[in-house]
Amino acid sequence: MTDQKNDFPTALAAPKSTVTPLTLTMVSGVLNQSRESPRKRLIQAVHKSDGAAVHKMFNAMQPGTYITPHRHMHPAKTETLLVMSGAMLFVQFSDTGELESHLLLQPGTEIFGVDVAPEVYHTFVALKPDTLVFEVKDGPFVADSDKDIPDWAPREGSAEAEPYLLDLLKELAERATAAAEAAAEVEKTEAKSQTQE
Repeated sequence: MTDQKNDFPTALAAPKSTVTPLTLTMVSGVLNQSRESPRKRLIQAVHKSDGAAVHKMFNAMQPGTYITPHRHMHPAKTETLLVMSGAMLFVQFSDTGELESHLLLQPGTEIFGVDVAPEVYHTFVALKPDTLVFEVKDGPFVADSDKDIPDWAPREGSAEAEPYLLDLLKELAERATAAAEAAAEVEKTEAKSQTQE
């Protein structure tokens, strides 16, 4: 019996052309395959080799995919993420694993992407089916050192990964509810103040 997770690719090779059109057909293909992926995500590389100085890729994600919290420090690499379709939460952590902040990234809205410094522990969470991100990161890629994964973060594929992701989503939802309630209370107080004037 074969291991489906190991048989399915994590990334598709870049086209070999010297001028590569970035097409709807290309992204439709990677999105379709991400739906079939056991990881619920798939990369379509645009850079031609792991040794390239700059890595450019489409990251096709489905809700439920787990990206281990990480940073890119050894060597230091910046990362830029632009959401092309769907919606994604960018989540930032402290060095000890506390949730520090999050950003909702959606195309056509005020915040549609993020640029991340090397020292920032982060993950991203797909909120809608067929979330497509264009990602640019410094190269080269060396699998053993590409990501710095802290001890507090469950590894992808581990038994702890899914409960961790669910707890993270629960905490984010609780924060969003608290923020909405606080905003409603401020609005209510301001409306009451205006009627008393």
